[in-house]
Amino acid sequence: MASSTAMKSCKVGLLSLQCSRAVGVSTIRSFTTQLTDEQASIRAMVQKFTTEQLKPNAQKLDLEGRFPFCQIKQLTHLGLMGATVDEDYGGLGLDYLSLAIAVEELSRGCASTGMILSIHNFLYANLVNEKGTPEQKDIFLREFTRGGSIGCFALSEPDAGSDVASIRMTATPDGDNWILNGKKSWVTSAIEGSATAVFATFDPQLRHKGLACFLVPLDAEGVFRGKKEPLMSVRAATACDLRLEQVRVPREYMVGELGEGFKIAMDQLDQGRIGIAAHAVGIAQAALDTAINYAKERVAFGKCLSRLPSVKDRLTDMSIMVESARLLTYRAATDVSTKNSATAKYVASRAAAAAADHCVQILGGRGLSINYDAERLYRDARGTQIYGGVTDIQKRLIGHYLLKEHDAL
Repeated sequence: MASSTAMKSCKVGLLSLQCSRAVGVSTIRSFTTQLTDEQASIRAMVQKFTTEQLKPNAQKLDLEGRFPFCQIKQLTHLGLMGATVDEDYGGLGLDYLSLAIAVEELSRGCASTGMILSIHNFLYANLVNEKGTPEQKDIFLREFTRGGSIGCFALSEPDAGSDVASIRMTATPDGDNWILNGKKSWVTSAIEGSATAVFATFDPQLRHKGLACFLVPLDAEGVFRGKKEPLMSVRAATACDLRLEQVRVPREYMVGELGEGFKIAMDQLDQGRIGIAAHAVGIAQAALDTAINYAKERVAFGKCLSRLPSVKDRLTDMSIMVESARLLTYRAATDVSTKNSATAKYVASRAAAAAADHCVQILGGRGLSINYDAERLYRDARGTQIYGGVTDIQKRLIGHYLLKEHDAL
């Protein structure tokens, strides 16, 4: 747990942040890398928390594959589990860029914690906040911003990952309820979560036009959580299958209108890619930090590694990749679109993987040891090219919307 002094300091910073809320409108033509006072305050607060609470525990959490309950509880106290949620429902009412900055800084210290916060906010809390009814927000949002409950996003299935229109989970009307049957895969935080957004088809023949979105309590009768999936990256986070058997959901728990499920999923994935891009930038920055700190101290051939041309070139490449990925992520967070978010995720995930590879190479033998951060960062970076949409699909999305902008389809 955080010391009372540290927690008090973070809370004072948060109070100051709430009292000095800056209001502005970001557009593509006014995009700037200059952070507002609010965003700078968020960064400083999260950096302090990461330095004091995440970095000292990240390796142990990873090695033990232990969910960071303590750290998530502290983030709840700081309001970051409802970062962009309306204040009426317990959130901070921040913008997407502020949330992306928080995810980046958390991931810089512990990629697992950064990912948990990212998915809870971008894919679940934002969905309920922006598309839910007042009644849905009372049930599925208030406790998820300040009460410690964690939200999930159940879209992928054993035979429907990138191809969302192939979803097989069925939704059958039954009076004032819907009956859900099927299986979801790779549901992050479902083992610890309290509710999830579930996407199901009410008419498979309609493909993407036959999808609907439902909010489902994870303790509902007929919901079965699978075992934790052992992963090579973000090991302190969890992912498992969800099986729904004759799960009865009130009609009032359906988000939006019948047939809007596909659009809702795509809207959230546009946001989710921003979160994963920020997550990847944090990992890439951690790899650069680790490599520089090691290169400054390690002596070879009579001089510090940082003075060797080959090492200097690697560090330079890492810096260029990190800064480029950060700029694209900020752009995506301030001008949300499928093309921008796909571009940010594509570049940031590749940058993280490349930076982590350089980091391992610079550390040499120590880079392969589990006693050093480089090995963990290498594994964590690889995952960013998979979850939230594989890089192959992101590249196709970028090309599609590029040609669409130029009437070239």
